[in-house]
Amino acid sequence: MAGTLKSISGKSKISIKSKRFAIIVAEWNDDITEPLFEGAYQALLELGAKKENIIRKNVPGSFELPLGAQKMADKKEIDAVICLGCVIQGDTPHFDYICQAVAYGIMKVNLKSNKPVAFGVLTTLNKKQALERAGGRLGNKGEEATVTVVKMLEIQ
Repeated sequence: MAGTLKSISGKSKISIKSKRFAIIVAEWNDDITEPLFEGAYQALLELGAKKENIIRKNVPGSFELPLGAQKMADKKEIDAVICLGCVIQGDTPHFDYICQAVAYGIMKVNLKSNKPVAFGVLTTLNKKQALERAGGRLGNKGEEATVTVVKMLEIQ
C-alpha cells in the first residue's frame, strides 16, 4: 500500500543504501507470491536499497520459508530477510499445521539470528482474499513486510 511506504519514507532513522536484503519467495501459489515479491522489491528500491544489495531465493513452498530464511540470515553480509508465501485454506487441517509451523519457524529465525526476518506470508480462506492482499484492493503485504524489516533495522 502506498500509505505504508509514506509512513516510513523520509522518517527512517537509518539509510538502507548499504544494507543487504534477502527475499525468500515460496514457489507454491506463484500467482500470489510473484506480486508479493514485486511489492517487496519495489518498496526496497523506493526506500533507498540498491538493486545489487537485494538477493532473491526461491523455496518450493511456505513450509520451506524458515529454512531458506535461516540459511540467508546466517550469512554475515545479510542484514534482513523478507519471507513471502501464501497458504490458502483447503478442506483438511493441513492449513492449520502449515501456518503454525511457518509462523513459529520464522519467529525462531528472528530470535536465533538477531536480524529482522519479516513474515510476509498470506494465510487466507480463499484465493480471492489472497489476490486482494497481493496488490489488490487491500494493498500488497510484500510491501508491508519490507517496511517491517526496515523499521526493525532502526532499533538494532
